[in-house]
Amino acid sequence: MNIYNSTGKPLIYLITKGETTAANYTEKKRETLNLIEIAVQNKISLIQIREKLLSAKLLFELTAEAARITKNSVTKLLVNDRADIALAADADGVHLTACSLSAKIIRLNFPESFIIGVSAHSLEKVREAKLQKADFAVFSPIFPTPNKGELVGLAKLREVCEKVRPFPVLALGGINETNYKAILEVADGFAAIRFLNVAENLRKLAGEISRKATKIAKKERKD
Repeated sequence: MNIYNSTGKPLIYLITKGETTAANYTEKKRETLNLIEIAVQNKISLIQIREKLLSAKLLFELTAEAARITKNSVTKLLVNDRADIALAADADGVHLTACSLSAKIIRLNFPESFIIGVSAHSLEKVREAKLQKADFAVFSPIFPTPNKGELVGLAKLREVCEKVRPFPVLALGGINETNYKAILEVADGFAAIRFLNVAENLRKLAGEISRKATKIAKKERKD
């Protein structure tokens, strides 16, 4: 499955906050779906529903509603860990963690078009994801971020990207408006929770990427 859109723009991966519970479900569901609508309007590449506090029933309901928004758009919808719920709710794929089933098992038992993202914290794990036919890996943590362990850093990110190309590697961890441009000089894109859960940041980012892509395209036509 090719997760790049036809413009070749970097992959921007919005991850939901994980704050939704049974008690606040109605309010948080509305907030999440509103943000997903904005992400779709701005052609954000990927969205991960990462709501670990929800029951399977509520997670399915939220994902199914989100999938109706992303359907027929360039935005692909993934669910954290629960490939079964992703498939049942008509999402595009799953994001696998260290505790999930392997990418190999998912690839063998789910549709060919099912997108598989994998969390990785070492070059070995990124290579493993590639060998197991995942579609991309998220390498972290790059910058300081709460409760995410020892940093791998920008230099290691560069090394990993160079050694596994053309396999897509996205950065995660402490990415914000002050450092995302440095990430895009190295990786195929980035994932974020806090930074990308702000609607205005999605709009600004999409606009900047679109303008840059237009400039590159014009230059290539002249050359």
